[in-house]
Amino acid sequence: MRVAFVGKGGSGKTTLSSLFARYATRRGPVVAIDADINQHLGLALGLTADADAAEHPPPLGAMLTEIKDYLRGDNPRIRDAASMVKTTPPGRGSRLIRLDDPFFPSCSVEGVSLMVTGPFEEDDLGVACYHSKLGAVELYLNHLVDGPGEYVVVDMTAGADSFASGLFTRFDLTFLVAEPTRQGVSVYRQYRDHAAGFDVEIAVVGNKVHSPEDVDFLREHVGDDLLTWFGHSPAIRGMEQGRPFTLDDLEPAGHLALATMLDRLDAQPKDWPKFGRQAAEFHIRNARAWADRATGQDLTAQIDPGFVYGPAVAAQ
Repeated sequence: MRVAFVGKGGSGKTTLSSLFARYATRRGPVVAIDADINQHLGLALGLTADADAAEHPPPLGAMLTEIKDYLRGDNPRIRDAASMVKTTPPGRGSRLIRLDDPFFPSCSVEGVSLMVTGPFEEDDLGVACYHSKLGAVELYLNHLVDGPGEYVVVDMTAGADSFASGLFTRFDLTFLVAEPTRQGVSVYRQYRDHAAGFDVEIAVVGNKVHSPEDVDFLREHVGDDLLTWFGHSPAIRGMEQGRPFTLDDLEPAGHLALATMLDRLDAQPKDWPKFGRQAAEFHIRNARAWADRATGQDLTAQIDPGFVYGPAVAAQ
């Protein structure tokens, strides 16, 4: 299962994605990807800000060319790394990857394999947008064949920024973290409206809920999409302040919310055919909008109509 955490900036999505990643390790291996421009997921998982550089994984955004070369394998439809864009789907000859593929750098934190897109570098300022780094995540998810009991948890950029590409369709489920405020639920409406028509599964997780009236507010505005919620937690506040923390420190209500989220994710059917259709659809969109012009090629020819997504083709 692949799950995205989205929400308004400051809603607590990074904190909740770190808690969920830790909790999911009780059922299977977990890769957590920090795809937020602020790059705080490692901190939330327990990496210290002054940790030795060797403890932090190299950023995926800085190795985009190498990632493209690795994933294209000997796919005859992809001429070279320069003609491979963030939406390029796999085909026969592409290198499909498993959750523990050693090519993708990670570090182990609290039993979670952490990968990062990386922050803005000095050379990026004023000349590049963060979507170029997110392309590494999209390519990784497009070529990943995850199996039963495996989890990928992605802390996304705040707001609706992931709609700049097809990245929002690369997940089995999206947890939208919403505070019980007008601003919090407005991001939910925006995300819901943008995702309409793409069969994107959304479950709302309330955060910073302090009263039954807060729950009523969320139910009024998001309806049946409200899955569970987190109230005030001294343990979580201590974790955010840098105090030592394990899941055993979390209050029972927090454990119940995490269990509800994981049960919901595990109940989500895996739909490989939809994944393949949407990969092709968004590659065509990007090719026509900018990528054909940028590469001087017809990139729709990269789509392999004979390629079938899922574990069967990976086994072959």
